[in-house]
Amino acid sequence: MAVLTISRMYGAGGLTLGELIAKRLGYSFFDNEVIQMVAKKAKVSTDWVEAMEKEAGGKFQKFISRVVPKGLVSKVLDGERGYLDEEIYTDMLHHVITKIADEGNAVILGRGGQYILRNRPETYHILLVADFDHRVKFIENKYEMIKKQATRVVEMADKRRINLYRKFGKVDYDRADHYHLVFNMSQLAMEQASDMICTLLGSCKF
Repeated sequence: MAVLTISRMYGAGGLTLGELIAKRLGYSFFDNEVIQMVAKKAKVSTDWVEAMEKEAGGKFQKFISRVVPKGLVSKVLDGERGYLDEEIYTDMLHHVITKIADEGNAVILGRGGQYILRNRPETYHILLVADFDHRVKFIENKYEMIKKQATRVVEMADKRRINLYRKFGKVDYDRADHYHLVFNMSQLAMEQASDMICTLLGSCKF
């Protein structure tokens, strides 16, 4: 009933490695599925949740604060209409990720799993890092982009990552002591990282 969280610099291959590990272990893989679960619980669209992740304290949050009546916030979660702000999002993210972990045999990509599930038995936290040029090249190849496009995507994703961790009040998300293993994917093949994680968790299907 182990759980693996994967934190990563964008373009270090977290999605690719997470899917590979889940397949090898026979685990469930959670990435955008977390967004869907939060949206369902909050009774809002997945677009709203995605915007919340991207705009911590930004224009989206300021817009919502203006257009949603203050009196509505305290009631909507038990009603037919939904509402989501940063505080509610963070609470629901804790709830959803904890529920996933309770069921076990899961690989969870990003979204602060290493904080939410910190010190939880049978839970292992992995961090993937890589130098900027490697990450740009990885995105170029994976999504068939030109270098200029891939560079912009990586830069924007790095900013979104900072925004997300601000919701947890964290600025130390790349500190090695939060994790069981830290992989420099500039120096390591995907298969090598996969083998190491399977060894850590103690089983593999192939």
